Amino acid sequence: MTNEKTQLPGNAFGWPSGWSLGASLIAVLVLMPILSVLWIAANPVENIWPHLMATTLPRYLGNTLIVMASVAVLATVVGTLTAWLVVMYRFPGRRWLEWALLMPLAVPGFLGAYALVDFLDFSGPVQTGLREMFGWASAQDYVFPDIRSRAGAIFVLAASLYPYVYLLARAGFHEQSGAAHDVARALGANGLKRFWRVGLPLARPAIVAGTAIVMMETVNDFGTVDYFGVQTLTTGVFSVWLEAGNAGGAAQIATLILALIFALVALEKISRRKAKFHSMARQDREAAATPLSGAQGWLATVLCLVPFLFGFVLPVLVMVSHAITRPDRWFAPGLFDAFANTVLVGGAAAFVTVAGAIFMVYGVRLSGRALPRLVLPVTTIGYAAPGAVLAIGLLIPLAALDNAVADGVLALTGWDPGLMLTGGTVVLVYAYAVRFFAIGQGAADAAMGRVAPSLPLAARTLGQTAGGALGRIYLPLIRGSVAAALLLVFVDCVKELPATLLLRPFNFNTLATRSYEQASLERIADAAPSALLIICVSLVAVVFVARSTMQQR
Repeated sequence: MTNEKTQLPGNAFGWPSGWSLGASLIAVLVLMPILSVLWIAANPVENIWPHLMATTLPRYLGNTLIVMASVAVLATVVGTLTAWLVVMYRFPGRRWLEWALLMPLAVPGFLGAYALVDFLDFSGPVQTGLREMFGWASAQDYVFPDIRSRAGAIFVLAASLYPYVYLLARAGFHEQSGAAHDVARALGANGLKRFWRVGLPLARPAIVAGTAIVMMETVNDFGTVDYFGVQTLTTGVFSVWLEAGNAGGAAQIATLILALIFALVALEKISRRKAKFHSMARQDREAAATPLSGAQGWLATVLCLVPFLFGFVLPVLVMVSHAITRPDRWFAPGLFDAFANTVLVGGAAAFVTVAGAIFMVYGVRLSGRALPRLVLPVTTIGYAAPGAVLAIGLLIPLAALDNAVADGVLALTGWDPGLMLTGGTVVLVYAYAVRFFAIGQGAADAAMGRVAPSLPLAARTLGQTAGGALGRIYLPLIRGSVAAALLLVFVDCVKELPATLLLRPFNFNTLATRSYEQASLERIADAAPSALLIICVSLVAVVFVARSTMQQR
């Protein structure tokens, strides 16, 4: 199907339409936090960059690089191996494991950290059972790995993030030509050789894309590394801003995070620049799955089961056990408020994000100009920017604007309106919208691209306005993609922690911040209900993603 762009004739002077201007305004609003961070970093009130360079910054950067690289390697190995097994082989439990391997996406990393520590710490059931079994009296009587360490953080993050690699690698393996694998078999290649010489090279672009997402999510993480006491660039932003009170220094660290993210995005693009593969036939078939029986089949089952157990089953069981032993925590003060806040703010952010994305994509398509088309991909950078970075770029300029407006209203009317933007949830919705704008934009752009250009043009010739064509042609045809984008943005808002911690109003909690605050005080039983609610909400999106990917095959 053709992918022509719908373009309306402009006026006689070539002035941009209201749709084009609106799309440009949305692009500016999305990019403003990033530009604000760069400006604040370049113009700090007190330049502590030399002090940071001489003291904590090397440790922040070193830990970030080590954790990021280690999580990327571990998640890539696990995600690629499990994807290869479920696509290329048939073994016991394969059908449900293909779905189950996606479920750790529903468990935020910081919840996995609480569960792992609760399960394996000195007072947890594992060490308690070992002491009772062997008669050990104290920790000096035996050696047990330190769970609250950088290695523990790497393990938890890899267990929660490997599904990104698994999802894309599985799609990459499914799309490979069955003929290519048949030729490899005919030439005597066993399963391992087919993986290295055929499967892996053909799926490399998808695997690299998944690995890049894992690395960016690792850099964005705050709750996990903070709970394990690992000082990274993201925890450095919190420390310098909230503890030292230096916004300029925090912005300078945020700029370093942005540079690291941009480098990751550039490497991912460069790695896929010449990696192009084409199907050899119009009706090519998938590679046939090889049956595995006996010990080989059960080994494949175990290899796919282990990531699911550590990434999903263990966190859920730990939280459920606490929720069952302390059922009164479901009625604890503040839980309902946190749930309501999460639904309202997340729902508002999802609506604003998707509505803004549809307006922007439609406005760019109507304009037909080169500049808006160049700006459109740039607006997705917010998804790569960590929440802590966006918080700096939003809170400082909006606080200045808030104070200026309040002072002006007070001078003119004698009434003090207070902080209308930063004193409420407006700034939080704004941050979510910028952070996840790429999801809405990508869904809207792809869905509108599938609509035949003749349909909106026919509506225009019948007297419909541009808004009428959007409401009566595009929206009914793309409502499935719009609903999916709304759901995915909402779930990501539910799990977002760093931006929420920095931007929320006083005494305002979401499920994520409530779980973080209580678990960081070692009150896992109090954190369990909100943690389970997060997992349940997130599972809805995971099931939707799993079903949509299955239906596409």
